[in-house]
Amino acid sequence: MAKLGDICTLVNGYAFKPSDWSENGLPIIRIQNLNDTQAPFNYYEKDIDKKYYVENGDLLFAWSGTPGTSFGAFFWNRGKGILNQHIFNVHPVDTIDKAFFRYALNGNLDVIISKAHGGVGLQHITKKELEQIEIPILPLETQRQIAANLDKVTHTIDLCNAILEKLDMLVKSRFVEMFGEPVLNSKDWKMATIGDIVTEVKYGTSRPAVEGGKYAYLRMNNLTYDGHLDLTDLKRIDIPDNEIEKCIVRKGDVLFNRTNSVELVGKTCVFNEDEDMVIAGYIIRVRLKPVMLPLVLSCFMNTDALKAKLRDMAKGAVNQANINAQELQSIKVYLPPLDLQQQFAVFVEQTDKSKLAVKQLLEKAETLKKALMQEYFG
Repeated sequence: MAKLGDICTLVNGYAFKPSDWSENGLPIIRIQNLNDTQAPFNYYEKDIDKKYYVENGDLLFAWSGTPGTSFGAFFWNRGKGILNQHIFNVHPVDTIDKAFFRYALNGNLDVIISKAHGGVGLQHITKKELEQIEIPILPLETQRQIAANLDKVTHTIDLCNAILEKLDMLVKSRFVEMFGEPVLNSKDWKMATIGDIVTEVKYGTSRPAVEGGKYAYLRMNNLTYDGHLDLTDLKRIDIPDNEIEKCIVRKGDVLFNRTNSVELVGKTCVFNEDEDMVIAGYIIRVRLKPVMLPLVLSCFMNTDALKAKLRDMAKGAVNQANINAQELQSIKVYLPPLDLQQQFAVFVEQTDKSKLAVKQLLEKAETLKKALMQEYFG
């Protein structure tokens, strides 16, 4: 075993101020640019110490932020940039393979995060503490073989995720192809407001989650930005019998996230689980008349045009943006023929079968990677 401080040099990024930003120059590499390749850049066009420059192939480690999402080691591959604070450029010694080192760092994230300081939402580890973390030292060829083994599994995981993303894009493209652009109503369908086509619109409960509650409890984090239900972090709740019908969701209900950040407010999905669940107060339950399929309304709300409209509706709010039930019901939707909606539903069903096969492969690959990481790094 060896301490990180003995086998690498950690160079922290520059503490840029908003007044330093420009529309031109080199991109400033922030933590969000490591986690999300679509995240926008800020730029810097003045001279700066060369130690802050980042080139393709550099190993970067985010040491501050939200545990579980921000911390981690990444290879940079998007051209020359300038490193922001809260990220180390990691320079290992010649006897350490960079690819192996990245896996070793990520294999020790739990240990690293356990030594972090700060509040629940935002934490950081100091350079001195990070340099005390120990990793196994192996012959260079063994390091390269371990990295190659993990690269193969990681490639499979990345490929599966890319296929899933393309299948989602295929559904979105098919939706616009069949029904037209949603705001312009390019196919000249009959129009209505959401309020015209609902039988019921209800807010969820404000009761807190409890350990071992009777019902699964859906919160705003369980609705994904791209219109799916994510049950990986599910709480439980108890609800009195005389309140349950106000906040329970059943198969076919449309769920709308009414309160969130401006970027995320309005997340929408269809609830298709067999188990009845309860929704939190930041979610609105929508039940439709038989003039529109829940799937079609959800896809409509998840188009880029509607997301932009929702952001405009929510503007002006501080920290937590809100779109209430009345505002939701005022949104205009088109009403394509029901038989055309059914054709779209069949297409989505077939696509979902393909997605299921890919998800099963993805799950196997992720399980294998976890096992290998445990074997190599403990």
